Parts: sequence; C-alpha cells; structure tokens
Amino acid sequence: MSTEYPIEHGARTGESIILLHGGNVGNWMWEPQVEGLVGRHLITPDVVGFGLRVSEPWRGLAAAADDIAGIIRERAVGGRAHVVGLSMGGVIGVHLAARHPDVVRSCLVTGAPMLGIGAVERRIAGLQLAAWHRRWFWNAQAAAFRIPSDARDLFVRTGMSVQKDTAVRMYREIFSGSMPSGPFRYDGPMLAIAGERESRSVAAAFPALRDAMPQTRTWVVPRMHHIWSIEDAELFTRTIVDFVDRDVVPPAPRTRPRPAHR
Repeated sequence: MSTEYPIEHGARTGESIILLHGGNVGNWMWEPQVEGLVGRHLITPDVVGFGLRVSEPWRGLAAAADDIAGIIRERAVGGRAHVVGLSMGGVIGVHLAARHPDVVRSCLVTGAPMLGIGAVERRIAGLQLAAWHRRWFWNAQAAAFRIPSDARDLFVRTGMSVQKDTAVRMYREIFSGSMPSGPFRYDGPMLAIAGERESRSVAAAFPALRDAMPQTRTWVVPRMHHIWSIEDAELFTRTIVDFVDRDVVPPAPRTRPRPAHR
C-alpha cells in the first residue's frame, strides 16, 4: 500500500461511486473495495485534513461536505455519485445529503454516531488525544480496529501525521452530536449501518436519521466491529454492490424463538 493512493479508478462510464474514509486514515483504506469493484468508476478522495491533505485546516463537517460535493461535480459521471462513507466519512455523507442532495444518487453510511457519544466514550477519547503522537497508541488502535498486519505500519504513520488540532476539532464536533438541522431535501435511497460489535452510539442514531429522511433503512451487520470494510472486505463490497445496483438491503438476522416457560 502507498499513502499516495489514486483518487480515481476505472473509466468514467456508468455511475460513479465515491468512498469517504474514516478519521485518522486516508483514501488508501479503500484498497480492498477498489480491488473488488473492478470495472466501475470509483472516486476515493482524501478528506480535507487527512491523508495527503493533512496540511489543510479542518473547517468543520459542513465545509468537508461542501468540499466533497465539489469533487463529485468535477469528477463523477454526470456530476452525481453513489456515496459510501465509514465513521467520519459516514457523518460527512449525511451532511452531504443534507447540503447537496443534487450530487447524491444514493447514500450508504456505516459507523456514523450522528447523535454523539456517551460519557464513557468521551473519557476514552480524551485519553486518546493525550497520547495522540505516541506510536504505542496507534499500534494499540490498529489492534483494536483489527487492521491487517500488512496495513498496520501505514495506519500508524497516517494516524501520527494528522495534526492534533484537526483531530480535536473533528472529534469535538462529531462526539457532541453532528446531525444536521433540517429540512432534508434528499429523497433518494438511504442506508445506515452499524456493526453489531461497535459502539451503541451508532445504532442509537437510526431513529434520528429516519426522522430526517423517512426513506432511511437500517441494518446491524452481525459480528462486525467499526472498520468492517477491512474486517470483512468481501461482505462490505457485496453490500455496496447490492445497494447501488439493486437497492437491496441485507435482511435482519433471524433469531430463534425463546422457549416458553413451563
């Protein structure tokens, strides 16, 4: 893997898909999906303040969404794209749908805690920021996020390159609740996903997303953690294809009926 990962992949034909990465990484995190989506036009930008854009100041989620909208208008076929976002990228995807519905063909977000996080998670985040430029911290993060061994060094280097001020401002905005105030004019397909084994703050935002966009469908992906695009790259890629091509959402897992008490 290289930190200078291409922004565009494939010929500019068909319908474009834009992939928005999570915080503290870069567009390289989408390499498994790029390999699984051969033949499609993909756009994998670095979000402002991250990846090769670490020198650019963080100006907020709304500004980040405006920046992505400009990229879509410039690079996507017909100036519109299917939007896929994970974690911070998912939050930006919601802001994009709210602010620039004209560039969004469909929107799939996962790991997006739109209503903020709880007190315990906030305390943990404070400890993380205190150790921001410590290599041991990023190695621990790589293990916690189940980053594959061949990508851990890049994950660590990318994370340590992010300016602490960018991280503080981005976290503060997301952790305090970042749901855009309405009204939403986006009425296209919308899918919000949470990993079964990630923070409950993600699924807790589902009702707010449905209130803002009644067409929103939700899915809790069994056994997955926060960065399941890497944890189960094949499943993540298949989920994108099913949603983009056929507007299909995976069914909820079946549960066995509880035996009656006697």
